[in-house]
Parts: sequence; structure tokens; C-alpha cells
Amino acid sequence: MSRSLYICYFGLREPLVQTQVIPYLRELIKDGHEISLLTFEPAGAVTDVRYDLAEQGIDWYWLRYHKRLSVLATAYDLFRGALFVRGMIGRKKLDILHGRVHLPTLMGAVARKFSRRKPKLLFDIRGFFPEEYTDAGIWPENGWLYRGAKRVERWLLGKADGFVVLTEKARDILFPESLQTGRDKVGRPVEVIPCCVDFDRRFDIDVSILREEWRDRLTLNGRYVFTHVGALGGLYLTEKIVDFLKAARERDERTFAMFLTQSDKTEVLKLLQGAGFTESDYMVEKAMPVDVPGYLCASDVGLSFVKAAYSTMSRSPTKIPEYLASGLPIISNAGVGDVDELLAKNGIGAVVDSFDREGYLRALDGLGMLGNISGHCRLVAREYFDLSTVGGRRYRRIYKRLVK
Repeated sequence: MSRSLYICYFGLREPLVQTQVIPYLRELIKDGHEISLLTFEPAGAVTDVRYDLAEQGIDWYWLRYHKRLSVLATAYDLFRGALFVRGMIGRKKLDILHGRVHLPTLMGAVARKFSRRKPKLLFDIRGFFPEEYTDAGIWPENGWLYRGAKRVERWLLGKADGFVVLTEKARDILFPESLQTGRDKVGRPVEVIPCCVDFDRRFDIDVSILREEWRDRLTLNGRYVFTHVGALGGLYLTEKIVDFLKAARERDERTFAMFLTQSDKTEVLKLLQGAGFTESDYMVEKAMPVDVPGYLCASDVGLSFVKAAYSTMSRSPTKIPEYLASGLPIISNAGVGDVDELLAKNGIGAVVDSFDREGYLRALDGLGMLGNISGHCRLVAREYFDLSTVGGRRYRRIYKRLVK
């Protein structure tokens, strides 16, 4: 089988790497692929886990991540990464360079350009990165950073040998012809692989038992718990989430707000207190990935409020399959990835059609009409987001197409 290097511009301890990188690599190993992983670790990060990863079949390497003087630091990491990958191509006799988003794919493309051996380049696009930065207000719209990133993106789209996107909407935008053929207009393979959950390791649980245990632990008995998992600020509509929770609390005084986030909590605490929530009405905490199923099983509804924009049509929020795998119905705003269609087609939640009190109450009414759908949500998670039967199978398929 193939020998591949997965290039990731995150540290190994990042929750995203633990839930959306390593599990997929384990799935590829099932087909006999030899997998190496390159990550970029911040100063002070724990790096003594090579043996644990080796036991899973993953040969791990890391380079230091640099942050100061952001653009220059990124350029330096790009140069060092490309140099390292070029050396790996020869030493490992690699067949595939798998880049997770734009910068790692660029490292692979530059390294391959200056190597005698020419492994296949898989561009795992994940999201519309340049537009995400402008939509989030990080880069000025049409500024030099955005224009430069778009030029790089166009070059990578021309040089890559295969592509992964997260949503059907992203496929429709970039590779509409692949809906019928599984390939783009020049014959390169394309796969739609949403963010998935690992039922075997994280969500193969008895929801009712875990719910009772964690509601006791968190003293949530008698409360109706709305939960947001993930980042706050930027593209994530923190203020709108709290406005929704305020409307829910006016409707039902049992309402409890739970935020599981690695983001700074200052702003959301200020918003909750300004909306009339007391300390007994909310919880804002960081959560280890291993504990997320417990927190979610203690909840009643999962929230996903993300800015609707061109960039977010490419998004598959990780929280969506995690909510469903825990038996939670979802309330989401419209216009993000394939979420609208998922909720409407499967009857697993409600869409907020306007960011005002009336829109929030309509969503709550719509959710109430669905009744108890916990078991149905779990079935939908299995059908659309199971790591083994959906994500792993599709990654194995595109690897096979690249190296056949």
C-alpha cells in the first residue's frame, strides 16, 4: 500500500487534531497505508508521545510553531516545513503528501517541486481559508494578504492530484462536475468528507446512563440545558447565541446555558450577566475531548450559530455530529454548510430564520413539535457522520484512487 505524510499546521494536543486528524489516520492504517504525521508544536508543548502514536501505527514528527510577527513567522514555518517534507520524500519514499488546508498543502507542493520523487499531492481543503479570514475581520477585504492567499489557492488547485471538501455546497462551487463522476473536469478525484465522530472510541455509549451520571455531577437536574461547543467570537456569533438564550429563558425559567470552549470567556460571561443570567444559570468551561460526550449527554439541545457567508458554505461544524451522536436535537442559523438541508431532511432540529426574539421563539416552537427524538438523532449521526463507515471509507477511497 501507499506511504503518506499528513501535514498539519496545528499542535498535537489541539482538540481538533485529537478528534479530526488522528482518528482519520487510524482509519487509513486499516487499509495498510503507512502513515507519517507532521505537526507544528508551540513552545512548552508536550512532545513525548511518539511511542503512543507508534503503537497506533503513526510515525510522528514535529517542528516548532512560531507566532511572533505573524506573517514573517508563518513564512519561516512554511520554509522549514517545505525543507523537512522534501527530506521526508526521499527518506520515506513517499507516495502521497496529504496537506490539511492551504499552508500545509503549500509546504507539500513546494517540497515536491524541488524533489526528484514526485508523490501525489492531496489538497484537503477543509474550508475557504482566504474568505474565512476576511469574513471574520482578521484580514481587510481584498487586501494584499487576501489577494496573495487567493493566488496561492489557485496555484494549489492547479497542482494538486486530488481534493477533499467538507460540504456538498463546497463541491458545487469548486468541482460541480464531480457530483456525477467523483472527479473534476480533468479527472482528478474529489471526495466530500464531513467532520465525523468516532463512535467506537468516544460515542459508543449508553446515553441514558451517562445523562443521569453527568446531570448529577453538574447539578443540572430540573434544568433544560442548551449547549454550545467550540470557539467564540469571529465567525461564531456569541452575541446572537446569548440573545437566543435570553429568549429561551423568558419562555422557560428552567433554561441553563452551557458553553464548552477553549476561547477566552470574558466576553460571553459579560453578555450572559447582562442578559440576566445568574451564576446558577450558566457554565462556561474548557472540556477535555474525553469528557465532551458526558457534558453533551447532560444537555437537552445543541446550538450552532455561525456567521452565514461565502466562506461558511464550506464548513462542516464539528459540533453538529457530536451533538447528534449524543442524542441532541440542534438549533442552528441558516446558510452554513449543509446544515440547513440536514436538519430539514431528517427532522433533527430547527433553523433560526431571523436573529430576533420572534425568530428565536419560532425555532423553539419548531423544536418542541418534534418531541423526543434523541434516538433518531443518534441514527442520523451514524448514517451521515460515522468515522468508520463515512469518513474513513471515503478517505480510503481517495487514497486508492491516487495511487492505483
